[in-house]
Amino acid sequence: MPISFEVILFISAILVFFSVFFSKASDKFGVPALLIFMFIGIVAGSEGVGIISFKNYDLANYIGVVALAYILFSGGVGTNWQDVKPVFKIGAVLATLGVLLTAIIMAFFVSFIFNLGWKESFLLGAIVSSTDAAAVFSVLRSKRITLNNKLRSLLEFESASNDPMAVFLTVSAILLITSPGETPFSLIPKFILEMGIGTAAGLFFGWLSVKIINKINLDYDGLYPVLLMTLVLLVYSMSTFIKGNGFLAVYIAGIVIGNSNFIHKKSLVRFQEGLAWLMQITMFLALGLLLNVKELLPFVWTGILAALVLMFIARPAAVYLCSIFTKLKFSEKTMVSWVGLRGSVPIILAMFPFAYGIADANKIFNIVFFVVFISALTQGISLGKVADFLKLSKPLSVKKRYPIEFEQVHGINADLFEIIVPLESAAIGKKIVELNLPAKSLVALISRGDGFLIPNGSTVVEDGDIFLALGTKEDLVKIQDIVNQIAG
Repeated sequence: MPISFEVILFISAILVFFSVFFSKASDKFGVPALLIFMFIGIVAGSEGVGIISFKNYDLANYIGVVALAYILFSGGVGTNWQDVKPVFKIGAVLATLGVLLTAIIMAFFVSFIFNLGWKESFLLGAIVSSTDAAAVFSVLRSKRITLNNKLRSLLEFESASNDPMAVFLTVSAILLITSPGETPFSLIPKFILEMGIGTAAGLFFGWLSVKIINKINLDYDGLYPVLLMTLVLLVYSMSTFIKGNGFLAVYIAGIVIGNSNFIHKKSLVRFQEGLAWLMQITMFLALGLLLNVKELLPFVWTGILAALVLMFIARPAAVYLCSIFTKLKFSEKTMVSWVGLRGSVPIILAMFPFAYGIADANKIFNIVFFVVFISALTQGISLGKVADFLKLSKPLSVKKRYPIEFEQVHGINADLFEIIVPLESAAIGKKIVELNLPAKSLVALISRGDGFLIPNGSTVVEDGDIFLALGTKEDLVKIQDIVNQIAG
């Protein structure tokens, strides 16, 4: 009996609702939320209670491409270029050469241990060669742990930027399998062309997107998120059309957009984060629905062994080789090696072989499942303990939430800035009117203790106050100079 459209909508909504609801368990137990989404998909699928029967790999592949575009764009938007610049070189090496080395080392062991040809082994290695930024930092947040700025920036940049390389290697491996005339050396010009065009396209389309958002002046604010969603798909499709790497293009466009000033930036960034989470939920639910437990059983030991090779040999070897000539300490290299959680991208790439009719597609898919599951579970749970053991962790500083926000719109060059009054500041004990703040600035709110107060000129500054000041960047510098003056 066919299921009505309304029932499909209801079931879909229930699956997403429970995925969001049970993601709270990630904060409590340190298990990556993505595994919870996958488990819900398994329960709902034909291998569980049988609510949904979904075995369309082609559709899953198309959805995966769109999902990956939005996930990578969100990663770019969340990348602070000022934090990345000091670690850009080593991050770029890890995101390219590191991914290649991981794939090659995995291929060597897979072809040696398993019954796979070297091309199929390289395909498997390419699929699992990239790390997942969302999984890494969701676990770090759940464990209330942060790392020093340099190491955190390196992990963030590498995790967010290594996916395009994994996509290129996966597609290249499929090309080697399906086109006997192709050789690894013939792929080098394609790599240079794709990455070069993808980089240029990302920079150009990112710049153009900012111009469009700032100049279009839409009458309805609700259309701006729609505009941004459309721009992401345009960047990917147009970059791919001109023979560039579309995934690299959307990531770089995200960096350009995220580090630019444009109207409604805060709300658009928040919307994009939510959209990226929805894409990851969708992909892991799809994985759960596609899984066949009976087909998985023959690959249990194979998958476990592949995961161990990746975690303890391939990833560490790639990291240590790529960082030989860097100033990274041994403990930092070890941490980067261990922070190699696999997430949504390997799942998406594991569906590519089905679309191209690869004979070992099902075998590769099942092995990838175990690699992702074991990597996310083992490394996810142990991440905090490893950081403590290497003495690289420090308490997570929770960003304070304020009851007011400021959105940039046309005609105003200002923003809200958080300014902390130092303990020995000469401003303590003075009225705000006595501080001689810039004429066009405004202290809109003061955070004091656990509460907030709306100040006026006669409000006396106290020890521990945090100003939420409205003004230009030049005003910010002046106010910081005033409150940083030490009492004589």
